[in-house]
This record gives sequence, structure tokens and C-alpha cells, in this order.
Amino acid sequence: MNLNSRIERHFRESAQLKLDLVNEMVEPILRAADAMVRSLMSEGKILSCGNGGSAADAQHFSAELLNRFEMERPGLAAMALTTDSSTLTSIANDYAYVQIFSKQVRALGHSNDVLLAISTSGNSANVIAAIEAAHERDMTVVALTGRDGGKIAEHLNERDILLNVSSKTTARVQEVHILILHCICDAIDCTLLGVEE
Repeated sequence: MNLNSRIERHFRESAQLKLDLVNEMVEPILRAADAMVRSLMSEGKILSCGNGGSAADAQHFSAELLNRFEMERPGLAAMALTTDSSTLTSIANDYAYVQIFSKQVRALGHSNDVLLAISTSGNSANVIAAIEAAHERDMTVVALTGRDGGKIAEHLNERDILLNVSSKTTARVQEVHILILHCICDAIDCTLLGVEE
């Protein structure tokens, strides 16, 4: 087994996918950042959710907003719905695992908030339920998906933003998701702080 060549292949595939997606991702990334800036400027907040690696990405994004990304600025209102084990397990135990995010969205979400919904497959039932709850609360949804967008793409409305990474490889999708999230963080900071380049 030649692990050297496998490692090199991972790097090349990751880099190539990112380059292939540049043109189609710029506009929806800007739209997502704009929706979040408008929310934050109107005293709204960003709620984020996902499972597994996508849960980690939701928490990562929330931390970048609450603390800081690369520029000094006041903390921004963001909350990952994946972190409170008592809430997650009580909802899963008393109701169903599919409701772990939607019940939180219904309790915490308001019309000027944004839901960041992350699912590598695009088919996570609890993330879809969160999107439905966000729509009930008149929230905008920014969805990060993979493959063909899955069922999540079918649940978005005209105000929502879909950032779909058209790859069948979970690792590649997640690598692009974190790049997208960093681009959104940077665009939010540049907009709020008036940085032009």
C-alpha cells in the first residue's frame, strides 16, 4: 500500500474541487453573508445545526461569530443548537431525535434570525425539521449541503440560500463547507467593519 500517493491524492482532489466550485459559490456566499449581516444589524441572531462533522462545523461557525474570526470586533449573536446535551437528550428521549433542533428553533427563533442548516447528505431528517420550524418562525435559512442537495434543497423557499457542494465524497464536501463558512465569516467582518478588499 502506498500511503504517500493516497495522501497526495486527497490534497489534489480537495484543491481541485474548491477551484471547480469558485465561480458558482461566490454569489450564494455573498447572499448568505448579506442575510446574516442584515439579521445581526436588526438585533437578530444566527442559529446553526447539523449532525456529526456538520455539528462540529455549526459549533465552529458560532464560535467564530461569538468570539472573532480574523479581525477585532465585538462579539456577534450566534448559537449552535448542537451543544446543550441536556436539551438534546431530553428532546430525543421525551419526543424524538428528529425534533432535537426544531424544538429549539421554535423556542429561540424569531423572524429576523437566520438558521444555518448543515447536512453533508442533504437528507438529515432533524435538519429538515429545523428548516420547517425556521419557516414557521419566518426565518431565512442558509443551507450547506453535498451531493445533489438532497431533500433539503426541496424544502427551501425563494428567500433561502442553498450552498451545495456537488461531490459524493463526504470528506471533500466537509472540506469545502469549512471554507465556505470561513468566507462567510470574512464577508460579515468586512461588511460590518467597512473593509473594502
